[in-house]
Amino acid sequence: MSENLVTVVSFSLFLFIIFLGLFGEFLAPYDPLATAASNTLRPPSWAHPFGTDNLGRDVLSRVIVATRLDLSIALSAVALSFVIGSALGSVAGFWGGWWDRIIGRFSDTIMAFPLFVLAMGIVAALGNTVENIIYATAIINLPFYIRVSRAETSIRRQAGYVAAARLCGISEIRILATQVFPNTLPPMMVQISLNMGWAILNAAGLSFIGLGVRAPDAEWGIMVAEGATYIVSGEWWLALFPGAALMIAVFCFNLLGDGLRDLVDPQRRT
Repeated sequence: MSENLVTVVSFSLFLFIIFLGLFGEFLAPYDPLATAASNTLRPPSWAHPFGTDNLGRDVLSRVIVATRLDLSIALSAVALSFVIGSALGSVAGFWGGWWDRIIGRFSDTIMAFPLFVLAMGIVAALGNTVENIIYATAIINLPFYIRVSRAETSIRRQAGYVAAARLCGISEIRILATQVFPNTLPPMMVQISLNMGWAILNAAGLSFIGLGVRAPDAEWGIMVAEGATYIVSGEWWLALFPGAALMIAVFCFNLLGDGLRDLVDPQRRT
């Protein structure tokens, strides 16, 4: 019962985040970029539940609107790394040999670096644009999909239905695409969910250190970075609420991954 409750909570949070990402601009009570010199650094109140920042902008509106940007970066990066990583891993696991060795060494090379440091280097070299943040996040996530896809494909390449497909004269590429790869998707879905949380955290971390989204765009990481300088002077709400939104999003996707794992794991279902 407790596991089902966790799954329900995670899916509910996921739908809520998606809802904010799609309709946040319409739900925000104020313009997230509108400044007001007479309304700077106001604490939370009925008019501004999350307070205002040093430029008089409503923090609640900026937190809501930032959901779309952070979610878009994470979705794009995870989709890109999933497509490339699962293709490379499937090839390595299905044919083995020198394909396996080359792709395996490529994956090991990426994993040899601290992943966040590698993302920092890529963004610093290419420039801190949203596109480059997506590319950097996708690159550091590639090994996860390569390894999962390779392992699942290696298990299934000698399965009975694969042998039957070969006897029917179906080509190896078609067998991989239509028989083997679809059966590797359930564990990959779990990896996608877990990587979504990591991708959001990575994008926010890059923004926090100045290598991500640039001001005045609303993004959780840069909002935390801007608010951190005001904590010592008592304006705690500037960093607290964007940080809480970031924590909830990462927590949601981690719970979602656990729930999906329970659903696709036969041992847990029995």
